[in-house]
Amino acid sequence: MTNAERPLIHLDNVTKIFFTDEIETHALSGITLDIMPGEYVSIAGPSGCGKSTLLSILGLLDTPSAGGYELNGRSVAKLKHSERARIRNREIGFIFQSFNLIGDLTVYENVELPLAYRGMGNKERKRRVLEALEKTGMAHRAKHLPSQLSGGQQQRVAVARALGGNPLILLADEPTGNLDSKNGEAVMSLMTDLHKQGATICMVTHDPRYALCADRTIHLFDGRIVDEQPSGN
Repeated sequence: MTNAERPLIHLDNVTKIFFTDEIETHALSGITLDIMPGEYVSIAGPSGCGKSTLLSILGLLDTPSAGGYELNGRSVAKLKHSERARIRNREIGFIFQSFNLIGDLTVYENVELPLAYRGMGNKERKRRVLEALEKTGMAHRAKHLPSQLSGGQQQRVAVARALGGNPLILLADEPTGNLDSKNGEAVMSLMTDLHKQGATICMVTHDPRYALCADRTIHLFDGRIVDEQPSGN
């Protein structure tokens, strides 16, 4: 099987159970899912259905209680914490609802920071940062602080930060959740453009309009996949 034919992400009967005060909460129950290279998948469903838990597992921020997870053909179950952290830094790009920018760093420095953690040389860091800012339309704001930007601009910087590492997949958790409709639509248009350029994207959203931007929508309810359909684009 070639890399193009092999799923980038493969989940096999994944379950996640949280235990609190003798209460057992099944956040995910028997999730089986493939995401192919270059695919744009949205995960939709009501609050509390397990969307963010699923994204946390995909991003190696959490581990399943049971079931298998392969990322790019490699099982992640027995990876050490240091190896999980390395994969998060190099292979997964995160886009959060709350932007998560560092307030006293410039736009350029926010995008550069994850690359510096890799020990990447200055010349290569600069090339990647400028390329990511150009892609997201934020190169002209490189010297600004996050507080000098609108919410929509901050989210574009967050997307640039995720892109700078040239990840295998972008994981977006409600990327328009803190934006008004105009800025939300602009960010979704950017995500669509990135997908057309070859990015693999998995996005959690509660907004059915934005779910339609993806190739395929996975509907969750009470921790289970209840429907899966092409989005019609």
